[in-house]
Amino acid sequence: MNVERTRGKNLTKQNREASHFKSATNTTVSLCAKEAQSLYYLTQNTQTDTILLIKLSNGSIICMRCGEWFIHPKCKTKFEQGLIREATLTFFTPSIISGVPALLGSGNAKADDQGVSSSRMSYSRFLEYLDKDRVKKVDLFENGTIAIVEAVSPELGNRVQRVRVQLPGLSQELLQKFREKNIDFAAHNAQEDSGSLLFNLIGNLAFPLILIGGLFLLSRRSSGGMGGPGGPGFPLAFGQSKAKFQMEPNTGVTFDDVAGVDEAKQDFMEVVEFLKKPERFTAIGARIPKGVLLIGPPGTGKTLLAKAIAGEAGVPFFSISGSEFVEMFVGVGASRVRDLFKKAKENAPCIVFVDEIDAVGRQRGTGIGGGNDEREQTLNQLLTEMDGFEGNTGIIVIAATNRADILDSALLRPGRFDRQVTVDVPDIRGRTEILKVHGSNKKFDTDVSLDVIAMRTPGFSGADLANLLNEAAILAGRRGKTAISSKEIDDSIDRIVAGMEGTVMTDGKSKSLVAYHEVGHAICGTLTPGHDPVQKVTLVPRGQARGLTWFIPTDDPTLISKQQLFARIVGGLGGRAAEEVIFGEPEVTTGAAGDLQQITGLAKQMVVTFGMSNIGPWSLMDSSAQSADIFMRMMARNSMSEKLAEDIDSAIKTLSDNAYQIALSHIRNNREAIDKIVEVLLEKETMSGDEFRAILSEFVEIPVENRVPTSSPSPVTV
Repeated sequence: MNVERTRGKNLTKQNREASHFKSATNTTVSLCAKEAQSLYYLTQNTQTDTILLIKLSNGSIICMRCGEWFIHPKCKTKFEQGLIREATLTFFTPSIISGVPALLGSGNAKADDQGVSSSRMSYSRFLEYLDKDRVKKVDLFENGTIAIVEAVSPELGNRVQRVRVQLPGLSQELLQKFREKNIDFAAHNAQEDSGSLLFNLIGNLAFPLILIGGLFLLSRRSSGGMGGPGGPGFPLAFGQSKAKFQMEPNTGVTFDDVAGVDEAKQDFMEVVEFLKKPERFTAIGARIPKGVLLIGPPGTGKTLLAKAIAGEAGVPFFSISGSEFVEMFVGVGASRVRDLFKKAKENAPCIVFVDEIDAVGRQRGTGIGGGNDEREQTLNQLLTEMDGFEGNTGIIVIAATNRADILDSALLRPGRFDRQVTVDVPDIRGRTEILKVHGSNKKFDTDVSLDVIAMRTPGFSGADLANLLNEAAILAGRRGKTAISSKEIDDSIDRIVAGMEGTVMTDGKSKSLVAYHEVGHAICGTLTPGHDPVQKVTLVPRGQARGLTWFIPTDDPTLISKQQLFARIVGGLGGRAAEEVIFGEPEVTTGAAGDLQQITGLAKQMVVTFGMSNIGPWSLMDSSAQSADIFMRMMARNSMSEKLAEDIDSAIKTLSDNAYQIALSHIRNNREAIDKIVEVLLEKETMSGDEFRAILSEFVEIPVENRVPTSSPSPVTV
C-alpha cells in the first residue's frame, strides 16, 4: 500500500508550517519513554507497505512512514475501524525505528539505553541553540561528555525535541552559561536495572562456563565416572594410573618363543611356577620374590620375556612404562603409583611390569637446582609401595632397564627387587637358537647356514637378528626369488652394519687408492698373529665408507687377549700404511680418519681400563666417568696427577707407534702379493676371504693361528 501524503488543503496551519519536514520518508522520530504510550502497526501485502504508528500520552499520533504528527487519512481510517493493533517487541527493527529503546524503556534517566533518543546534534549547533535561548533543559551523562538536550526546534513548529550532543568536556564556562540562561541542568549516574545486570553477567560468563563444563565432561568420561582426590577422579584424571590391565593376558608369546637367554628364562619360569603352584615352595618356607629386575642392552629380549610371563602365568597382568608416571604437575607421579598398586592389590596375585624404570628410578640427589624433583617424589612412593609399612603380598613387580648404573640403590636392594637378571647379547649358540626361532616361517636356499650367520654376527642382539632375517626376506622378494639365499644374507648384514649400498666408483686413481687401502687392512690383519680372519674385501661403498674389509671371529669374543687387541690395532693401521708405502706420505688421504679414531680408543682402553701397558695393571678410569648418565660423569672425581696423565698419553702413543711400524713392515715386505690382490679386486670389486687367502698364500705363509679350517659348518634346515 503506497501511503499518499495529505494535501495542503487538509492540513492545519501547524502542519503546513512543517511541510518541508513531511516530504522526507522513513524519518527517524526520537521520543522519550514518558511520551510514548503505545505502538501500533498496520501490515499490508508486503513488508514495504508496513505502517508504524505511535500514540503519545497527549493523544497525538505519529506516522513513522511519512513523519506526520497526525494520523494519515488512510491510517486514520484504519485506526478508527480498529484494523490497527497494538505492536509487540517482535515487530521492531532498528532499521525502521531508531528510537525503539525509548518506546519500551523504564523511564530512568540514562543515555541511549533508557529513554534517550539517538537523534544527534553537533556541538557547534548546540552552542548556536544555546546562544539563541532555544535550550530548555540539559541532562549530563558520562562525566559530562554526553548531554541530552531539550531544545525548541523552529523546523518542527517550535516544538520541543530531545537530542544527543557529544561534549568535548564539561567546562566551567559552559556551566556558567547554563546559569546565565537559567537552563535546568543536572548530572546523572549510569545505572542498570537488575535484568540488564543479570543479562550482562550471564553473557560474560557464558564462554568460561561452557569451557569448564566441557572439560568436566571429558574428565568424567576419561575417569570412568569415578571420583576422589588424588585418585582416578583427580582433575582431568591426571592422578589415574595409565597401566594397561589384562585379566587374562593373551600376548601370543610363550617361553618357546624366547631363545638365546636361557638363564633369564629359567628364572622367570620359576616365578611362573611359583604363581601356579605356590604350595610347593611355601611348604618348605620359601616366599615368592617381590621383584625381578631385567638388566641388559636394548633389543636383548627384556620386554619379550615380560610378554612370555604374561602369556604363561595365567594371572592378572599390569604393564606400564616408567615415563607414564611423570607429568608436568607436581604429585601426579606419586598419585599414579598409589593408584597402580591399589588396583594390583585388588587383583592379587598379579604381575606388574614396569618398562624403562630408569625414567623414575634414577639415583636421588642428582637433579639440578636443589629443588624437590618430581621424579624423587614418584620414586619415594614406588619404594614405599614395593616394600613399605603395609607391604604388597601377592604382587610381583618386574622391571626392565638398560641403564642399571643410574638406578637408586634403595630400589635395587632385596625386598624390592630380590633378583637382578642380566639379559646380555647372546653368544654364538644363543644367536643360532634365535635365528631358528625367527627363521621358522621363512624359506632358505640350501646354501644358507644359520651357524655361519651366527658366526658372522657377533654382538648382534635378538632384535638385530630378527631384523637381519626380515631384511634378507625383503631383498629376496624384491629380486623375485622364492627363497632367501646367502647373497641376501650377506647384503643384509652389510646394510645393517655399514649402511645402504652406494654407487660403485669408476676406474681411476681414487678407486685404486681405496683398493690398496682395503687390501692393506686385510694383509696386516692376516699376517699379525691373533687377528680375526678376513671374511671379504669389497669396493662397494656403504654409508660413509668407500670400501670395506670384513673380519669374522673364529670363536665367541667374550674374552679378548692382549695379543688380539694389539693385532686389531695393527690391522686398523694397515690402510694408512698402504697409502703411505704405495703412494708416498704426501698422498695419504682422509680415508683413514675412522680407522684412527677406532684404534686410538682401543689403545686407550688397553692402557686405562684393561691395564695392558708398561704403566702396570691399574684401572685408571673412574667408573662414574664411564656412566651413560651426564650427571654421574659430572660428579666423577678426577684423581689423576699430571704425571700419571702424561704416562697414559705416552703409553697410548707407544702402542700406536709400535703397531704402525709393524703395519708398514707388512706392506713393504709383501708388495708383490698386494699388487696381485689389488688387480683381482679392481676387476671383481668384491673378493671373498677364501680367495684372498688363496692368493696371499702363494707369496707368504699365513700364521698358523690365523688359518681358517677348510671345513665349513653344514647348512641348518629350518
